[in-house]
Amino acid sequence: MTHPRHLALFDLDHTLLPMDSDYQWADFLARTGRVGDPVQAQRRNDELMRLYEAGQLTAEQSTAFMLGLLAGAPSADLAEWHEHYMMEVIRPNIRPAALALVRRHLERGDLCAIVTATNEFVTAPIARAFGIPHLIATVPQYHNGRYTGQVSGIPSFQAGKVTRVQAWLATLGLTLRDFDASSFYSDSINDVPLMEEVTDPVATNPSASLRDIALRRGWRVLDLFRDIQAATP
Repeated sequence: MTHPRHLALFDLDHTLLPMDSDYQWADFLARTGRVGDPVQAQRRNDELMRLYEAGQLTAEQSTAFMLGLLAGAPSADLAEWHEHYMMEVIRPNIRPAALALVRRHLERGDLCAIVTATNEFVTAPIARAFGIPHLIATVPQYHNGRYTGQVSGIPSFQAGKVTRVQAWLATLGLTLRDFDASSFYSDSINDVPLMEEVTDPVATNPSASLRDIALRRGWRVLDLFRDIQAATP
């Protein structure tokens, strides 16, 4: 049985989406009065975002807050809230340029996956909205019908993304070296470990720090929502 010749991996937040889905989920819960004190939640949300953008956020800091939000409500309520979140926040921000990029890889027959630090509960419906069949995300622990607020396994964050991608490919009997070409699209300096593992790292809507790295290393830079017509994945 043959396998796809190309692998296409996509970060999600600020890469395929012009926003951070984790940040927006926490903001949505807080400002609609569903979870926590809005002022405290907003302050913690902003603090974590500053650390993330500086490449200083740890997986423990991120998951303690974000997965704690899932532990605060029954699963049925969370599912209903997420439907409203998709309708109000995510779908209006799925841009044609991002859909076109994904579609080109899918139509070429590439093996495609979203690889994101944001947890599976938040991102699985978003991956489906993009039509991407595989999702590698931080897995929230689930026990007795509720989320516990803890992580199950290795968070999909920084070097953990490399480990998780390798483990996923192993379930398919593959490694990164089995592909003629492999791409990873990301905006963040936190994703440099995985970008260094693929043949075609693409700094996509990159932060200033990642743009500098990409220019020094000769990596492709794609300002997706501005010049998608010039992209040649």
